[in-house]
Amino acid sequence: MPRGPREGFRPAFGQWRAGRPFWGGLLLALGGAEVLLTLKASLDVILHVGMQGLAGYLLPAVMLLCGVLILVNPAQRLFYSVVGVLVSLGTWLTSNLGGFFVGLLLGVAGSCLAFGWLPDQEPRVSRRQRRKEARAAKTAAPAPVGQP
Repeated sequence: MPRGPREGFRPAFGQWRAGRPFWGGLLLALGGAEVLLTLKASLDVILHVGMQGLAGYLLPAVMLLCGVLILVNPAQRLFYSVVGVLVSLGTWLTSNLGGFFVGLLLGVAGSCLAFGWLPDQEPRVSRRQRRKEARAAKTAAPAPVGQP
């Protein structure tokens, strides 16, 4: 019995997510959004005003853009992740100490995850799963037939 129009959403999203560095792009985009939001904080909260010009808004916007581009175009993830980590580190000087260090750390962690992601790697198998498969193979093997 069909469950509705959203029946195939979770498997389709899982397949889409498996083909790209999802967590890296998401963390980088969240870091950029967090730094942009802390720029709008009241003056009582701001620790370091930084450059009052375009750089305070430009660097977190580039972080956000790189995070989205990693999700949309995973083939260019190496370039976007290198730009993302450099821009994330640059927000320390320009944007409230990198969004009070939270956005900076999210951006650096996301960039590192995206840089280290390998597209055609087989999924890791845990020790428990390997032992389980070995036991199943051992019990499924036919017993040797005795010699007359």
